[in-house]
Amino acid sequence: MRVFFDTSAFVKRYIEEPESERVMEICREAEHLVLSLICLPEMISALNRLVREGRLSGDQYQQVKDLILDDFEDVEVCEITAEVIKQTIKCIECHPLRAMDALHLGCALVVKPDLFVSSDRRQIEAATKEGMEVKEA
Repeated sequence: MRVFFDTSAFVKRYIEEPESERVMEICREAEHLVLSLICLPEMISALNRLVREGRLSGDQYQQVKDLILDDFEDVEVCEITAEVIKQTIKCIECHPLRAMDALHLGCALVVKPDLFVSSDRRQIEAATKEGMEVKEA
């Protein structure tokens, strides 16, 4: 099974949040993980926010960041292509999505995964309307 994760769901693989166990289960069942190119900087941004808020120490940040970077070597990364931008614009015009959320969905529409996983309700609704198999995490 080829699974596309948006950042809101994939970060739960590294930071304990509600539904983290579900994300881990989906990852174990997947044959291939697919992420948008923007997932990595969004995850690093989220980790830095946790450091600023005092919820993650500098050492914890570095450990999680290293783990993420190692894992990114084993995932399929969807590049931002003209077709991805075309799909992203279509998503923005058809659904009430923010640009980055639409970009994740645009990537997923291009790579055509077996499953789309997100924690964002608007993104889940849009992906469902676009005919994708969706799981909330």
